[in-house]
Amino acid sequence: MLKKLGNFLRKKILLVIFIGFVLGIIATIYTHKVIETTSTDESCETCHVHPHVFNSWKLSVHYDNRVGMHVGCVDCHLPPKGHGYLKEKIKASSRDIYSYLVKDSADFNWEAKSSLEEAQHFVFKESCIKCHANLFPLTLNKDGQAAHLYYSQNEDDLRCINCHLNVGHYNPNAIHAKNVEFGNAGEKNQEKYTAAATITKFEDFTETIPGTTISFNMKAIPGGSFKIGSPANEPYRKPDEGPQKEVKLSPFFMAEVEITWDTYLAFYSATAAEGRTTDTEGSRTKNVVDAITGPTPPYGQPDQNWGLGSRPAITMSYHSAETFCKWLSKVTGKTYRLPTEAEWEYAARGGTETPFFFEGDPKDFGKKGFFGKLFGNDDNKIDNFIIYKANSNLKTAKPEAVDANPFGLKNMLGNAEEYCSDWYSENAYEKLRNGAVNPKGPATGKEHVIRGGSFKSEIGEVRSAARDFTKSVAWMKTDPQMPKSIWWLSDCNYISFRVVCEFNNNNNPKTKN
Repeated sequence: MLKKLGNFLRKKILLVIFIGFVLGIIATIYTHKVIETTSTDESCETCHVHPHVFNSWKLSVHYDNRVGMHVGCVDCHLPPKGHGYLKEKIKASSRDIYSYLVKDSADFNWEAKSSLEEAQHFVFKESCIKCHANLFPLTLNKDGQAAHLYYSQNEDDLRCINCHLNVGHYNPNAIHAKNVEFGNAGEKNQEKYTAAATITKFEDFTETIPGTTISFNMKAIPGGSFKIGSPANEPYRKPDEGPQKEVKLSPFFMAEVEITWDTYLAFYSATAAEGRTTDTEGSRTKNVVDAITGPTPPYGQPDQNWGLGSRPAITMSYHSAETFCKWLSKVTGKTYRLPTEAEWEYAARGGTETPFFFEGDPKDFGKKGFFGKLFGNDDNKIDNFIIYKANSNLKTAKPEAVDANPFGLKNMLGNAEEYCSDWYSENAYEKLRNGAVNPKGPATGKEHVIRGGSFKSEIGEVRSAARDFTKSVAWMKTDPQMPKSIWWLSDCNYISFRVVCEFNNNNNPKTKN
């Protein structure tokens, strides 16, 4: 009896196992079919409803090319199988379903999501390499060979999309040749200035650049003493902001806004004519173009297609900013230069000692949106003064977007970071003497100070005391030229500068002999 019962149970167990095995196979088959079905271009199109994506894809070299190869959505936006495919598939599907059900695609900043910063999160290097295993095909030209050699030597720091961001979605503004037409919009129908501004006393003035239609406002910054750096208890403070030291500054003039594209292009037009030939960077010398050699034509569109005009000029190198100051000094007869770090912070503070030149706790400003309303003060006062990550749509803004600080300066904090003349040192303030007059920072260094934060910055990076420095190598990784350009940055779209005009005891800007 027991034996029969045991045989019966054994058969039942085997039957259950068999049924489970069959159901498992069926589930696997259908799961595979679900994965395959939801990985088709048609399936992607049901969720990704932003207006340009499929049109730009069908215009790209990944859709229609000389070899007839068709690259689908998942070929780029999911890694190959064996490289975390299923995990990324689940993550992407969950994110897409949530966005489809909860969010409105009309509110998305598609331009920002098409940027390199965003694209690197959903385009996989392994996918590129799967199709392009040979980086040195016979059809590759000389420039391509140099670029791919550079990539192979820096694979840990570079992605394929650093240079090939637009191959999957066509962008008519992305070009790989020198943009010799940049800045050639033609002269405006305005009368050109015949002389620079004349200054008779220490007060705000408007500079007029001879031979151009360009003018810009300079603010008279009174001399005085202040504490450079931040106190130890300031929110988001970093070690290189201290110890605080009392320093004294003489009066100087500073530009009301960052150098605009209109102003920078006046310099470009006046000094870069030779650069519009096929001459290489190496063939240019410092003894041409009336002693001021200007930038060679850039690759692509340095303004990122955000617009020229009154927006801050960006993507120029430190060398380019310094050369601009030399040119401006020459054509106006005054001494223009980049501000020292002490001058910059003194001007940015506008006589205040708080984290910003207006009242408010950085931690409260940092609590934005839904969680800010629940757990903190969702204070939007900062939006009146600073363009930063939370309100910028990841692009620069025009000067009228913000109010000025107590010295009448706009966008000292946020919008675009600004070059200073000082070499950067993490412990610069430790070596600074209390009571120092017009300090200029370390005598030597590898990188220069940049200040102010940018449209990409978090709240802590746009405080008056926040410090940063140039990244000479990182900002030039994808420059196609060998040697790299000394004028334009290929990998930094958030740096600009503003100028200082020196003032002497005779109440006149210093002039060149």
